[in-house]
Amino acid sequence: MNADDSAPRPVPAPPKQPLTKPIPVVGGSPGAQKKTRRRRRGRGRLPNRAIVFVGPMAAGKTSLGRRVAKELNVPFVDSDVVFQQRHGAITDFFAIHGEDEFRRIEAEIIAEQLAEPGLRVLALGGGAVLTESTRTLLKDFPVVLLMTTQAAVLRTANLARRPLLRDDPEAWGRILEARRHLYVEVADITFRTDRATKEQLVRRVVDWARGVARREARRSSFKGQRQKSRATKQTNDTSNRTEQATE
Repeated sequence: MNADDSAPRPVPAPPKQPLTKPIPVVGGSPGAQKKTRRRRRGRGRLPNRAIVFVGPMAAGKTSLGRRVAKELNVPFVDSDVVFQQRHGAITDFFAIHGEDEFRRIEAEIIAEQLAEPGLRVLALGGGAVLTESTRTLLKDFPVVLLMTTQAAVLRTANLARRPLLRDDPEAWGRILEARRHLYVEVADITFRTDRATKEQLVRRVVDWARGVARREARRSSFKGQRQKSRATKQTNDTSNRTEQATE
């Protein structure tokens, strides 16, 4: 035996431990991470067209619509304000030109605003739903109906700016009953402004709008898959017929 073979051999040192602990994978498995990313994207998705507020006079369409637009960082438009900027006070226009002419111009303004690309918040006048062409257009947009009670309106509305309510408080209820079925016809969801704070309502509307966008994205994806499947089937059928013809 060689003398060197009898000498003790050095024991290898254990591997060095990392100075820091491994960073845990957030969300667990890759599959869980993928689901988390999908949920985050879903929370940020919004409809790529106008969100429309309808409802009776003094239900809060303008004030809530403006807050929702601010929360989403998108433009806010009130169709009554646009009308007044172009044609003056609505009450004066009514007295001179009549309601039919007012409704015609109002419908044109609404159609113009709905044709604008991208997300915006649009509040309509209480009687806008009386025009059939407007109701037809609204079928392609997410529509929020705001409802309240006559008591809440008389308690919170600025009567100096609403002479109809000041002179005839019962008129609000009569007008609502005459239009209620039209509001229900165009609305996708209803919120009661007399039963929640403005902050709560803003959050509920925003959450609902994001839910609309997620559902539309899923439907669009499903539709695309069906179209792709049909196209593949048609291609396969054509190939089979060609093969049979050449045999």
